[in-house]
Amino acid sequence: MQRNAKAYLSSQRRNLAGACLAHILHDGYTDQLYALLPVWQSQFGLSYAALALVRAFYYGTMGGLQVPGDRMIAKLSPRTALALATLIAAAGYLVVASPVGFPGLCAGLVIAGIGSSVQHPRASLLVTNTYGDASRGPLGLYNFTGDLGKAAFPAVVALLLTLLRWQSVVFMMALVGFGVALALLALVPRQPFVVPAHLSSSMNAAANKGFGLLLTIGALDTATRMGYLLFLPFLLRARGGAQATVGLGLGLLFIGGALGKAVCGWLGQHLGVEWSVIITEAATAILIAVSLMLPLAPMLAVLPILGIVLNGTSSVLYGTVPFLAPRGDIGRAFAVFYTGVIGAGALAPIVYGAIADRTSRTIGILAAALTAAVTIPLVFGLHHALKEGCGVLAEMES
Repeated sequence: MQRNAKAYLSSQRRNLAGACLAHILHDGYTDQLYALLPVWQSQFGLSYAALALVRAFYYGTMGGLQVPGDRMIAKLSPRTALALATLIAAAGYLVVASPVGFPGLCAGLVIAGIGSSVQHPRASLLVTNTYGDASRGPLGLYNFTGDLGKAAFPAVVALLLTLLRWQSVVFMMALVGFGVALALLALVPRQPFVVPAHLSSSMNAAANKGFGLLLTIGALDTATRMGYLLFLPFLLRARGGAQATVGLGLGLLFIGGALGKAVCGWLGQHLGVEWSVIITEAATAILIAVSLMLPLAPMLAVLPILGIVLNGTSSVLYGTVPFLAPRGDIGRAFAVFYTGVIGAGALAPIVYGAIADRTSRTIGILAAALTAAVTIPLVFGLHHALKEGCGVLAEMES
């Protein structure tokens, strides 16, 4: 009995560690693009809108294939699925680093996006099935570790760009991905212990409407975040920041975002989902506008605070997905949720970039801030749907 308990706990820890490792790598792969965008703009002569379109080759592919990709690999074990996804993503960056020029860059980003499309739904489902009704805490840890990748990879890439050609830097990051794929094969059990998750059973029309509102709020929140990130490197350079300063600014923002997971979890526990979202989105809109008026040093000081609210809302929304999964299909719910938020993250910067090209960078950034404010009225509808639909609100706040 004691031996079985130890084996069960070991399987839990290994599953969670594998999911977290995959999240670090794939989120790092996604956000290291921000350190590379100014280099690619200079080399290939891209406008803001074209730059956002290049980024969408990765981000749009990753978002668009969440549901079909999850279905295609549904019969694979989590161990095989996560390792294969990581291998494909690393291969994509290897193509980006190849001496093919702009076509190779675009093709490689599409391949990398295909690989990364599998990670979020499979890893989230792995954590949920492993911990069952107690999955909220482990899901929060999994969500937090993604921000570690977001903080580390752009900073490392920005630093390496001061020493090496960008192709060499991307090649090195591809090797990191191959190493992580091997590590996942060694870490995640071949036949992990699975605890059936019974998190949401009474799904009626109001509850389904709640999931739709949750998805809409998540999409707008992601659009704000990705729109601001598109302009941040150029905003820092306009303040006189060098390439290393750009990496520092991105790192500060992402470190604040990681801290926002814990801060917003505390807010959600004490203030409830509605007030947590209202406070973070309002603060996001205000701080984005404030960042436009600050010189370099004060702006760098504000970025961690902005990161807390800019990224913290996603933690509150993400942890709610298993409790609102339509028909109790948690894997599909995660895939649909990520399709929406990643799709918004892919398309919104193109819109903001086009606005900036036609007007100014300042107007483009203010458009992102306005998007954050738009989410606030939707929160009240989410509260009504949750309360009427299945009582999830009471469960989340208990």
